[in-house]
Amino acid sequence: MNRPKSIVLLSVFLWLLGLLPGCASLFFYPEKRHFDNPDLKQFLHEDVYFMTADGIKLHAWFFPAQKAQGSLLFLHGNAENISTHASNILWLVRVGFNVLAFDYRGYGLSEGEPSLQGVHRDAEAALDALLTMNNDKVIVFGQSIGGAIAVNLVATTPHKDRIKALIVDSAFASYRLIAREKMNQVLFTWPFQYPLSCLFNDSYSPVKKIAAVSPVPVLILHGTFDQVVPTRHGALLFQAAQQPKEFWPVTAVGHIQAVSLPSIRERLTEYLRLRMQER
Repeated sequence: MNRPKSIVLLSVFLWLLGLLPGCASLFFYPEKRHFDNPDLKQFLHEDVYFMTADGIKLHAWFFPAQKAQGSLLFLHGNAENISTHASNILWLVRVGFNVLAFDYRGYGLSEGEPSLQGVHRDAEAALDALLTMNNDKVIVFGQSIGGAIAVNLVATTPHKDRIKALIVDSAFASYRLIAREKMNQVLFTWPFQYPLSCLFNDSYSPVKKIAAVSPVPVLILHGTFDQVVPTRHGALLFQAAQQPKEFWPVTAVGHIQAVSLPSIRERLTEYLRLRMQER
């Protein structure tokens, strides 16, 4: 390698290294402002506030369903806030399920700043809040990074006996693996993808936690055209999970697009009803 090129690569490496003490923040893109969403106007919802174990006040919306058959806790992806992500789950209210959708710290009306440890505390607090509000059994549903957080939540919660199922949509298997894949796609980070990815905190990675979700049933959905999180991540999670488990690779859809299909919504509605009826 010639000297000028080596200096450039070293400079880029050192610049990236300087970002890594806060590298978990690279996974979070919060938006404080709520966006206008016409879908929300069709559904009754109430503001809910609750505290985390470390004293952060979080905001959520609770959507009550008529003749509810159960309740879902929804964990959204890494960008924007519940004002946009709510559109992904409002159909669940229409088919008879209460939904609590919350914002992680730093998102929307929630206090604080997002961090890897922090968002997992947020999920624990949200589950506690929903279980306090409802005596129903609960299903946990996470999309993208929300799916990764949901795996850890169900694997570690002391309330596992009250959770009827875990649904994971378009989640990555490992923080290090997805970081390495993304660095592989960028010219300046490609040479450093392996050493830099090893500096990411992998202790919360769902592939390490998902076996502990059992005996709670696990359903993994993943679009076969997902360009954000490749389908093999879903396959890796399915392989690591214990029974009972199901994997639905959804043909020709992209990231978190599976539940936009009427056929998948119908199938998932039936799955939810069956899980809620189980003792």
